[in-house]
Amino acid sequence: MRTITDMYFDVDTFAAIAARATQTDASGTIPAESWQELVETGYLGLFHPRHLGGSGADAATQVRAMEALARACSGTYWAATVSSLLCGNLLATYGDERHHELIRSLATGKRLAAFAIVETAAGSDAATYRTLVRRAGSDYTINGEKSRITNAPRADLAVTLARRDRPAGDDGPEWCLAFVDLDQPGVHRYDIPHMGLRGMPWGGIVYTDAHVDEANVVPVPFTELAEGMTWGWLLVSVAAVATAEAALSASVRHARQRVSFGRPLAHMEGVHAQVADAHARIDAARLLARRGAAQRVAGYSARQLIGMLKVYATEMAVEVTQCAVQIHGAAGVTEGHEVERHYRDAQMNVVGAFATNRLREQIAEGLGLGPAVYRPFDWLTPTGLAG
Repeated sequence: MRTITDMYFDVDTFAAIAARATQTDASGTIPAESWQELVETGYLGLFHPRHLGGSGADAATQVRAMEALARACSGTYWAATVSSLLCGNLLATYGDERHHELIRSLATGKRLAAFAIVETAAGSDAATYRTLVRRAGSDYTINGEKSRITNAPRADLAVTLARRDRPAGDDGPEWCLAFVDLDQPGVHRYDIPHMGLRGMPWGGIVYTDAHVDEANVVPVPFTELAEGMTWGWLLVSVAAVATAEAALSASVRHARQRVSFGRPLAHMEGVHAQVADAHARIDAARLLARRGAAQRVAGYSARQLIGMLKVYATEMAVEVTQCAVQIHGAAGVTEGHEVERHYRDAQMNVVGAFATNRLREQIAEGLGLGPAVYRPFDWLTPTGLAG
């Protein structure tokens, strides 16, 4: 197996993880061997500098490795990359030297992290979030419930978005990130069954007066938090590209082997059109992902660019995997078939880390169209029909 010292990743790097992908999906559990292999390849450290336990890999290497792992097993990719890339970068961006050990633990695989943002009654609408951090002596307590969270049932640490209970005279931000140790009284976790990405741990966290050290509560303006979450859009987009590529490869293999009406499917014009269109769209999304990652790693926001990528790549993957199902026929909807798994996984990427319908509104806002908010409007009175 290649290692990080080669600074090269392809699907063969994660061949053993790929061989277990069907088992991982069926059992809903990532095998211990897969985690060990991730540590050995250095994947978890790609996103961090050497002094924090990482390798300081460049953007091209990061995206190549992300796509290779996601193509091998999407569930494993999500669990590993949410922990190291998303949570690790949030810790690095909003924490300080006191949090370096937490980052090292994620980069070396000693800890697994969850980004706890969504709540039971709210997805993308942060205005409805109710999880609250309150001062308790020299430290804090946290109360609330986070739901549909990657890694929640298995994580050691949760980077939690919460409101602050601000005493009189505190004019600081209403929001904060709380870095919560999940191995303590006052924390209850549960699993949630899910359609795709079944190997990825997914569930909820209930906080009941759980303890948080003072150093682990970081007030952050909500606009800055939205910037940090752009990493999530990037990791989901790369997953979508990889899933679409895996489905396309399966379709090409099937078309070469399957004979129908006296000729291989590969000789049929309709199949040609589907695979050619899929190939072009996948490459377009891949190039956009590499561009977005390069800007992000270089320190630029790239929020608008990666937002467009997230919309395009995730919806493209759904359409490509749907074509793969059609090319495979009944086999493509048979439980346990790789194309059936890719189709389920692709659906999860559309809604994960911000649904694309809401993201379109934010992209339009970035073009100067203003916020997409509802305002009452009287359509009838000007027409004389109000009575």
